[in-house]
Amino acid sequence: MPTPALPADFVWGTATASYQIEGAVAEDGRGPSIWDTFTRLPGAISDGTNGDRADDHYHRYADDIALMARLGFNAYRFSIAWPRIVPAGTGEVNQAGLDFYRRIAETCHEHGITPWATLYHWDLPQPLEDAGGWLVPETAQAFADYAALTHEALGDVVEHWITLNEPWCSALLGYGNGVHAPGKQVGSDALKAAHHLLLGHGLAVQKMRASGHGSTIGITLNLYSVRPASDSAADAEAARRSDGLGNRFFLDPVLLGSYPRDVLADAGVQEWFGERTDDLPVIAAPLDFVGINYYSRHTVAAPEDGQFSDPSVPSASPGSERVVNVDTGAPKTFMGWEVHPDGILDVVAMVAERTPGTPVYITENGAAYDDQVAPDGSVDDEDRCHYLELHTQACADAVAAGLPLRGYFAWSFLDNFEWAFGESRRFGIVRVDYETQERTVKRSGWWFRDFLAGQQQGSQA
Repeated sequence: MPTPALPADFVWGTATASYQIEGAVAEDGRGPSIWDTFTRLPGAISDGTNGDRADDHYHRYADDIALMARLGFNAYRFSIAWPRIVPAGTGEVNQAGLDFYRRIAETCHEHGITPWATLYHWDLPQPLEDAGGWLVPETAQAFADYAALTHEALGDVVEHWITLNEPWCSALLGYGNGVHAPGKQVGSDALKAAHHLLLGHGLAVQKMRASGHGSTIGITLNLYSVRPASDSAADAEAARRSDGLGNRFFLDPVLLGSYPRDVLADAGVQEWFGERTDDLPVIAAPLDFVGINYYSRHTVAAPEDGQFSDPSVPSASPGSERVVNVDTGAPKTFMGWEVHPDGILDVVAMVAERTPGTPVYITENGAAYDDQVAPDGSVDDEDRCHYLELHTQACADAVAAGLPLRGYFAWSFLDNFEWAFGESRRFGIVRVDYETQERTVKRSGWWFRDFLAGQQQGSQA
């Protein structure tokens, strides 16, 4: 059944991230990032690859954007690499980096595509990590300074700005279990990194507002629909913990100006956070929109008797380790993530309940599958087509339900360097041959072209 046409001003975009696609890590004044360092650690990346070349988007952006236009997208969410703009994290500004992102924005405009810029998609300049990284408040101030100068330089060509992408990942995967850069394992102190990320967000919003550009400014959070596996009190407690650390710990300070007390108590960090209440009005700076990266639902249960977390294993869930994700029998992507499209309504509702009327965008949604290349070079990724069909239908359902959803960005435009999985996981609707850099539109890319053409016709009817 075709998805009903959404409003004519609904944003249909696609998304990428700087370290995952740009390559050119040592060109035109770019400094090293924590991911440049992390990918050199033995065993850090499952297939031993890195982002040195990735998709070579730094040199191929013009053709890539032209291909986006050919597929019918009207928005491109890209991220700006902090080390390209301020190579040391603070101090000297690299004009060549600003010029590169201006070229991206101007090329978007030439093709009728609206650029959306994300200021931080995990590539922290290495010198700042050497000075303490997100575990120290100075990094929050450095981020605000970088955000302000970048916004000032590019605000005439970029109207829509996202401060942070998925601070949960930056803090809890980067400093909790260490599976992402910088690879630290500091236990509940990872929540201090989360606080400094959110503080940097709030400081950046304040500084960007002062520019007079009239931009729209938001943040992107990775939210999950969380449901208990049963009606038992133990499973309800597991759902509280999972939802608390994964969703409420980020939503509440940003939108309501307070941290959930139960989550602070779970992690044993009440005293430290209690000494930083003055930061909360900054973190809760008013936003023009909230971005949500949505991929799956968590169905959770309490551990069975005798099933305890191994305290020697670093955790990305400080205070909430004893929660078990339950297999519901739903189809799974190649990442092992269950496919639950109706969870989109749940996560948009989380924002709407806290700040009614605030526009919400699905800033990432997509799926990795074990793509097979046919002898003629084509990629018939039927599973991804079905995934996208289900989730775009869920967007229509959310709008029909009166939720303030205003747009959707498919992840990802290109196959890319997929963090700790390297090149072994492909999310793109366009295939990249990493040896030749040849681009091949997958069946899902052509599906999206036809879908967007139908949306355009429907909105004009």
